[in-house]
Amino acid sequence: MIEKGVVPEIQVGVFSAREIVFTLNGVFIEKGSGKKLTGKLTAVRTDDRIKLVNREQEYVYEAPADFVPLDPAGSSLVLHGVTIGVDFHWERREDQVFRGSLRLIAEGDNLTAVNIVSVEDYLISVISSEMKATSSEEFLKAHAVTSRSWLLAQLSKSLSLQAEGNKFKSFTRSGDEIIKWYDREDHANFDVCADDHCQRYQGITRASSPAVVKVINDTYGEVLTYGGTICDTRYYKCCGGITELFENTWEPVNHPYLQGVIDSTEPPAGFNTDLSDEKNAREWILGNPDAFCNTSDKKVLSQVLNDYDQETNDFYRWKVVYTQEELSMLVMERSGIDFGLITGLIPLERGPSGRISRLRIEGSKASWTIGKELEIRKSLSKSHLYSSCFVVDREYSGGKIRFVIHGAGWGHGVGLCQIGAAMMGARGYSYRDILMHYFRGAGFEKLYNSQTA
Repeated sequence: MIEKGVVPEIQVGVFSAREIVFTLNGVFIEKGSGKKLTGKLTAVRTDDRIKLVNREQEYVYEAPADFVPLDPAGSSLVLHGVTIGVDFHWERREDQVFRGSLRLIAEGDNLTAVNIVSVEDYLISVISSEMKATSSEEFLKAHAVTSRSWLLAQLSKSLSLQAEGNKFKSFTRSGDEIIKWYDREDHANFDVCADDHCQRYQGITRASSPAVVKVINDTYGEVLTYGGTICDTRYYKCCGGITELFENTWEPVNHPYLQGVIDSTEPPAGFNTDLSDEKNAREWILGNPDAFCNTSDKKVLSQVLNDYDQETNDFYRWKVVYTQEELSMLVMERSGIDFGLITGLIPLERGPSGRISRLRIEGSKASWTIGKELEIRKSLSKSHLYSSCFVVDREYSGGKIRFVIHGAGWGHGVGLCQIGAAMMGARGYSYRDILMHYFRGAGFEKLYNSQTA
């Protein structure tokens, strides 16, 4: 469990590659050898060890290798060519600057760069990486508490699994059904990753502002709890009008504070919000119900979304069209299953947000049921569909069959809707009001104070 009164350190897996190029700004000590290093270095695998090369010398270390700054406050490190947005439509590479220590570990044929930093310093970067620092103060506070709670809940969960000797399971298969979800199984050698799989963390590359530092300090050590346990506070870009159940996206565990919440002050007129019903889901997705996240307010969106996120402007309602041949090739490529020609995409189970958790894919050669939501999104797009909240129409055009997918929302839909929360902040809601809107029944607790940092 997390020790109260103590600010934890976090190990963040930034990226993996056969070769990692980094620059040490300041003097760093390699813990195993005591060697002092500075400047630009290249790390490569050599058998089970790590070789570092600079302009003058080569150094060989046992893995893992830890590089700790002599002057933490005055030092930083640069990781060159970090991939961000892995497998998403805006994937790209950039150089990133970090505080704290660097650990290089061996994973398979690659090296992985791990940044070791205090939770509160990590959060300053997360808030600046996940959104613009010019967002409203109340929204930034709400996100600070959400990000901190999620992170510490993951640390607690990892410690519990280790203590119990349990192996995390995220896959079931029976007959012609494959159900898979993506969560903790990828990170055995560090606490969290630096990309959207966990939380966007880009070091101090995203320049933090005094406003971000202020909201971290104002909420220092504050988390959401339920029944004496830190809440697993998930978040995403846009719910599409209603939020989703935790168990429809990840392991089959019900969290009372993660339920289906209508993202408005009252149910939108003219809609039945029981979206587990196919007719209601279709009307909802093809409609335009009022919601906090149903906005085209460019000022607020420019604050919430970083530049590359603003490349996506159809997040509330969207449309994708495939010919039958395109869809069949895509699904085979993404799922590894040869369905032949796809003849139908049939929702079998929807959650309260309208997101599909079990989808039947029918083809001329095979038919399978797949889930959960991210597996569905991965199978139907070269990167990821914006969400699994969609309806499908099979049409004929020019003598060919095509599949028209109309969808709603951006992300898994569980917990805090970032665009909805940003609009609430812009409308004057307090950060506690925002959090109580999305995490019903949760309470607030202070785990540690800034004086102990």
